[in-house]
Amino acid sequence: MIVINDGCINCDVCEPECPTEAISMGDSIYEINQDKCVECEGYYDTPNCYAVCPVEAVDILQDKG
Repeated sequence: MIVINDGCINCDVCEPECPTEAISMGDSIYEINQDKCVECEGYYDTPNCYAVCPVEAVDILQDKG
């Protein structure tokens, strides 16, 4: 699962890079719609929001299973 943390500075770099339009502005920072996010599988080798974030505000969490 990929989430945007409180380090987000609302720079808007991640939103246009998301191939499934899963990223949008939330109440105070950008948020990722988990129902739309495919972690860029089939689009990029790594999650693109993680790759382009200039302030490391995107966290890749391990699924509990």
